[in-house]
Amino acid sequence: MTTEPASPGELAEALENTGYLADDGVATAAFLAMRMRRPLLCEGEPGTGKTSLASALAEALGLSLIRLQCHEGIDAEQALYEWDYPRQLLHLRALEATADGPVDPDIAERSLYTRRFLLARPLLRALTESPCVLLVDEIDRADDEFEAFLLQLLDENAVSIPEFGEIRASTPPIVLLTSNRTREVHDALKRRCLYHWLVHPDVAREVAILRRRLPGLSEKLATQVASAVHRLRELDLLKPPGVAESLDWASALRALNSVELDAANAELTLGAVAKYREDADRIRAAGLTSLLAG
Repeated sequence: MTTEPASPGELAEALENTGYLADDGVATAAFLAMRMRRPLLCEGEPGTGKTSLASALAEALGLSLIRLQCHEGIDAEQALYEWDYPRQLLHLRALEATADGPVDPDIAERSLYTRRFLLARPLLRALTESPCVLLVDEIDRADDEFEAFLLQLLDENAVSIPEFGEIRASTPPIVLLTSNRTREVHDALKRRCLYHWLVHPDVAREVAILRRRLPGLSEKLATQVASAVHRLRELDLLKPPGVAESLDWASALRALNSVELDAANAELTLGAVAKYREDADRIRAAGLTSLLAG
């Protein structure tokens, strides 16, 4: 798209053109985040489409996607920038080799801290390359210090680099943060964001997703897979299957030329939907035949 959507419905249509079928809640939350220039914090179970929303949004708007994958111990240097020390060292040696006399320390220092030697990490890239979509994925995996650092950047859309100066986004990026709720995100961050809790799609929407993402998949097989996955989510599994697992299961069945889902081919392809041995055992204990029969 060349222009910003004028309504949630228009945004939902643009997302659908990328293959992402957003419900009214998701489309409205994303639209308001864009219109109000506020970050959007998406929480929900794994597999509900939080990360793929950012990808679809970038594609729908014709913007680049910049992703920061959070993890335990991530710090500002990994997320924001670092200096290219090897190139700086080579630069110093070149200065010394070409100088007629002693190199002025002040001049040498100023020449080291320029854009030429600045390695931009995802957050800095988002500021300098905006307009773009910035995905801060799994913010709940980062520690409190990083979350506090992120607050200032989200507030000001700018960062100050001691050796270089301030870098400010001319256009604020569209920011999506995701959390699987392995820990609670602090209230200070939530106050700066719009919030949306994503749920697994209902059977009808999941059937539509399967048939959209897997062209040629029959409605019968898509309905059987979506219905079975919904019943699996009601079991006490370590990892309830998400839409990605539904797609894997349907793809596996299609690769085996199956025209329907039955107990025999469900057993053969169970590894596409159950990713823990304990979950597979629970599914078998519940009875594949009764599970598929609903």
